[in-house]
Amino acid sequence: MNATGTSALGGERSALNAGRAGAEWAGPGVGRGPRRKFTWSALLWALVHPQRGHRIVPTLPGVLLIGLSVGIGTAAYNSSNNILFITLSLLLACLILSLVLAWLNLRGVAWRLRLAAPLRVGHEAVVALELRNQKGFLPTYGLWFELTARALEVGVRQRAESTITGRGIKVRAILAKADAAVTRGRLGLRTRLEPQGESRLEWGYKPEKRGRLRVELTCVASLFPFGFLKKEIGTALSAEAVVWPEAVAYQVQAVAAPRRQAGGPRMARAGTGGDLHALRRYAVGDSHRLIHWKASARTRTLLVRQFAAESAEGFSLWLRTDAAVWTRPEQFELLVSFCGTLAEDFFRAGRLTGVAIDGEAPVSVRRVHDVDAFLDRLATLRCAEGDGQTVMALGSSVERGEVRGRKNVMTFVPDGTRGVVALVGGERAASI
Repeated sequence: MNATGTSALGGERSALNAGRAGAEWAGPGVGRGPRRKFTWSALLWALVHPQRGHRIVPTLPGVLLIGLSVGIGTAAYNSSNNILFITLSLLLACLILSLVLAWLNLRGVAWRLRLAAPLRVGHEAVVALELRNQKGFLPTYGLWFELTARALEVGVRQRAESTITGRGIKVRAILAKADAAVTRGRLGLRTRLEPQGESRLEWGYKPEKRGRLRVELTCVASLFPFGFLKKEIGTALSAEAVVWPEAVAYQVQAVAAPRRQAGGPRMARAGTGGDLHALRRYAVGDSHRLIHWKASARTRTLLVRQFAAESAEGFSLWLRTDAAVWTRPEQFELLVSFCGTLAEDFFRAGRLTGVAIDGEAPVSVRRVHDVDAFLDRLATLRCAEGDGQTVMALGSSVERGEVRGRKNVMTFVPDGTRGVVALVGGERAASI
């Protein structure tokens, strides 16, 4: 069976993803209090002493222009030539005008991050950056935004370490490893942002590992208007989301193949069973044999019969994360992906009855939200540390209690050094 890459469980989103996908507006366009009255002294002070996180750096053409200004100024004072003084004043006016326009270009602009959840390993996620220009009559030009995406380690406590006693090669290796774990991207505003207008930029990012993901907007910069000065604003805007395990392809044996229960109950949804489920209006393509002529005559509208679907055999997934069993990290990752893919496929087929992890009580699966919550758990799942006998004892107690009372409990065991097998009653049901 080939697993589909995108989530086809419906339009609902998991609660954890929905709560972390958005962020509040931030930027110079977001006021932190009552708006102060404009004064020229405040403007000059803001240009001389910018806010924290704001930085103005001269570019290479700007450095050349400053050097040229110093040379022309020196020659003008030595020669007392009015033409040189006029040239010096024009160069300095160009620098000051560039500084003022760069400040006005970013003034009144606000931004926020959006993540299109749910995210999945190996499939491109869309990181949206929404922009808003709150200025009354001045547009905004030529902005670019630096983005970073990094995976957050779950259950790992970070501690500060000193690199004073470390060798240079070791320190560089540590910094290179930390930088390799971060994916960087850049978005540019190619068109102008009109006054009181909004825009949306999108960055495509493909997560490489499951878990929690943090996307940060690290910097907003602009070379407007002449490219002599680069205006930068450091931000602490971030958004978090959960990355679901990768959907994998697997093989199904006869035990897990869809089978109808003889004389079993009917499901309360439309299907091809023998019990009448409901009547509905005739649609183009419906078989004429399904028309209910008596009801159509009473209502003077063509009505067709809908029959209840016969219930197929359902499965309960029981995932055990004993570190003594799953000794290989790559095999454990395959187990998590395999379990998540089976949960989605069985739910689509109406054959998923419940899920359980280690010694926890089984959870019934009735809605899309239940499957999403299970995938959220799988996204941050780690091997159970400690004594393997304790984990097995907890599992045995659950099996004697609630899980054993259910039919078709599917468990997972390693298959060699790379594969994973799903067992139902000791028989192979699926493998990867």
